Amino acid sequence: MSIHYLWLVIAVIMETLGTTALQASQQFTRLWPSLAVVVCYSLAFYFLALTLKFMPVGIVYAFWSGIGIVMIAVIGYVLFGQKLDLPAVLGLAMIIGGIVVIQLFSNTTGH
Repeated sequence: MSIHYLWLVIAVIMETLGTTALQASQQFTRLWPSLAVVVCYSLAFYFLALTLKFMPVGIVYAFWSGIGIVMIAVIGYVLFGQKLDLPAVLGLAMIIGGIVVIQLFSNTTGH
């Protein structure tokens, strides 16, 4: 795995943790989750910026946002009891499909 993919994975994980902490902060009324939001989002953008040295912004953002959306949907379902209906699951599957198509068939991903 190239280092820029590792940075992108770290960016996605940090964004996902930051968004989870955002939900847990209860609109910034709880100190520790609120601080976690700031730290996680800062790290997410830092690692996202490192990735942009090697990959185009549109592709990086598609991965970052797409994988983040799917991960947050799963976390919302598991941790917060938020329901996902069939159209939501199908939409999430299409997001994953789009990322797979870009990764497998596009020459712009920087692999």
